[in-house]
Amino acid sequence: MTTIYALSSGAPPAALAVVRISGMSAGPALRALAGRLPVPRRAGLVTLRDPADGEALDQALVLWFPGPASATGEDLAELHLHGGRAVVARVLSALAGIDGLLPAGPGDFTRRAFENGRIDLAEAEGLSDLLFAETELQRRSALAVAGGALSAQVSQWQDRLLMISAQVEALLDFSDEDDVTGPEEGRLQNDAVALSREIDDWLMRPSGERLRDGVRVALAGPPNAGKSTLLNALAGREAAIVSPRAGTTRDVIEVPLALAGRPFVLIDMAGLHEGTGDEIEAVGIERARQVVAESDIILWLGDEATDPAFDSARTIRVHARADLPGREIGVDDAVAVSAMEGSGLSTLVDALIARADAMLPRPGEIALNQRQRDLLRECRSALGSAFSTDLLLLAESLRLARMALDRLTGRAGTEQMLDALFGRFCIGK
Repeated sequence: MTTIYALSSGAPPAALAVVRISGMSAGPALRALAGRLPVPRRAGLVTLRDPADGEALDQALVLWFPGPASATGEDLAELHLHGGRAVVARVLSALAGIDGLLPAGPGDFTRRAFENGRIDLAEAEGLSDLLFAETELQRRSALAVAGGALSAQVSQWQDRLLMISAQVEALLDFSDEDDVTGPEEGRLQNDAVALSREIDDWLMRPSGERLRDGVRVALAGPPNAGKSTLLNALAGREAAIVSPRAGTTRDVIEVPLALAGRPFVLIDMAGLHEGTGDEIEAVGIERARQVVAESDIILWLGDEATDPAFDSARTIRVHARADLPGREIGVDDAVAVSAMEGSGLSTLVDALIARADAMLPRPGEIALNQRQRDLLRECRSALGSAFSTDLLLLAESLRLARMALDRLTGRAGTEQMLDALFGRFCIGK
């Protein structure tokens, strides 16, 4: 396998820049630059020189991690440089001139860690989510998965499945032997049922997609109801154009933001009404209704009770523009809000957070992504077929359940899926 190198820290200029080198030629490359290999896992201050002409490149801290006890599972070197553009560019140019070294692509270091058994696929997915985390809730959930919490749970299920499978095989192959005294078939089926119920509990947890993408909140109502003004007030910036002219908003505007550490996507849209015959306006209204149908929460800013097409369980009624004359008193179950004065906004945010907390995982709780959920469902389905009194069918069902869990952690998988995952990572990770 080739030796790869890349800048693994943020783009320069910066106080420091970290360049990583991983592969069988990492040691010779480090020796060529630094003149020696430092004590493993202990930082050493050296002057880096270009192997081509001996020119000094930078005074840097270098670290040496012999494989397999490294982040990638192979020989790994790190160069901690001054973070100027010229310094980084010159060091990368020197590395490019060393035989056997190639620039890394997106996710190459993490992929090598996976291929060399340093992390499994679930941990890699958690690391990917951690890199993209923007809220505290996302960070804590991703950190739990990247740290192996999900993998540890799957490993426990795998051990239990193997134990049940071994006992079934013993009954099948050696039931006529006097020294084989396995548990009765009923007990094996009970063990499978208990495991199936545990997996059911995990499948009932909130999905990772909602945590990753945010709770979708549609601001809906008739034209000039104050939707754009409210969106700007909640976002804390001018994200949408505000005008007294009806029909200003025609397209869908999405604004991601965090409220109390929870991820949300606020969606402004065209006002909902019967239409005026304008073709473009009609398209905007149709898009708005589609967004409302797909949203997790609806903020209804209309004075009437609600749109008859809405799901009332998803709707929070908002009495907007409560500062205007004649609008001081709203409907009993509506949250009175003045986006201009700021009154009522904290009450509305509290209501949004309360709704979101019922849809999102608890802090630090593992949230399964769609791939993981699909494989757990496959495992659960196989266990559901394990209630046959036929030992051969029971053994086959347990084998299929084990295969699903193997694919969850990456013991079995497809190259295409791996390419898609690691391609999300940045170069140098």
